[in-house]
Amino acid sequence: MEELDVNVSSSEGFGVAEKIVLLTFISAVILMAILGNLLVMVAVCRDRQLRKIKTNYFIVSLAFADLLVSVLVMPFGAIELVQDNWIYGEMFCLVRTSLDVLLTTASILHLCCISLDRYYAICCQPLVYRNKMTPLRIAVMLGGCWVIPTFISFLPIMQGWNSIGIIDLIQQRQFNKASNSTYCIFMVNKPYAITCSVVAFYIPFLLMVLAYYRIYVTAREHARQIRVLQRAGAPTDGRQHHPDQHSTHRMKTETKAAKTLCIIMGCFCLCWAPFFITNIVDPFINYTVPGKLWTAFLWLGYINSGLNPFLYAFLNKSFRRAFLIILCCGDERYRRPSILGQTVPCSTTTINGSTHVLRANSWNC
Repeated sequence: MEELDVNVSSSEGFGVAEKIVLLTFISAVILMAILGNLLVMVAVCRDRQLRKIKTNYFIVSLAFADLLVSVLVMPFGAIELVQDNWIYGEMFCLVRTSLDVLLTTASILHLCCISLDRYYAICCQPLVYRNKMTPLRIAVMLGGCWVIPTFISFLPIMQGWNSIGIIDLIQQRQFNKASNSTYCIFMVNKPYAITCSVVAFYIPFLLMVLAYYRIYVTAREHARQIRVLQRAGAPTDGRQHHPDQHSTHRMKTETKAAKTLCIIMGCFCLCWAPFFITNIVDPFINYTVPGKLWTAFLWLGYINSGLNPFLYAFLNKSFRRAFLIILCCGDERYRRPSILGQTVPCSTTTINGSTHVLRANSWNC
């Protein structure tokens, strides 16, 4: 999710065929991001069970950030890329760049908060999770996801801190005398590149790796417990049969949830790591990274804004069901059967702690 820094415009330009391919691809990315993130937001707002899950507050806020990226940032970048010219003036260039850094950084901070929420939910006792993830703390974390990026976006960019020492180089690249074109150039000096990349990517990335490593270890332990339960066989006492089944179901749910979130994080890293690695390296090699390579890494990162909704749809049964209900206009075939009415809250709070699931007195929600 993700600080933006277009150090070099693709001033080399594209041919007609390349522009057609680019326009088609970019339009598909923007449309995918808009529709997908809207679908996530509507699904959580309409589905009562999804609203009960604390993690989904972060997911809705993440979807909103990605939606704003696809509406306020991508279209103007696409126009400049295809036209090979920036036509909206210097002030709007600064505003658009600031929004770019703000919204993409907010996106990665949301993913970091989701990983921490899942860590407390899956790796800690239920009471610890409830004490840690109170409504007030969730509100503070959501506020931080939006406030912290302002300190590396609008504040330094509008003050010109990112361009100290490289103003002459920026002015050279803003204009192409051969084609009489103007570009929205956002170049950064070494201090800004290091500070913003660390805050917007590397620190959250490290926290996510640590959190998901612990979740992975816990998921493996749950898989081992499931095998133990299965080898033990079904108890003869009918009263104990249901709790053991339910414990197994809960552990399977937690294991699948951990794998799903790890896949989401993996996709994020694949999308944004090339950009942020280049973002730090470029100032130290005299800004020699080719413009087209910058463009490719930048739009690879933008793809992440449209990717998460589809990951939820394919990998999360609750979201998939909610999506089908919305897309099929409330078709009853996709509604949750009444017999599962109590199963879904249990499987979601399962994610609220895993070490207690095998206790006979704590299986019920």
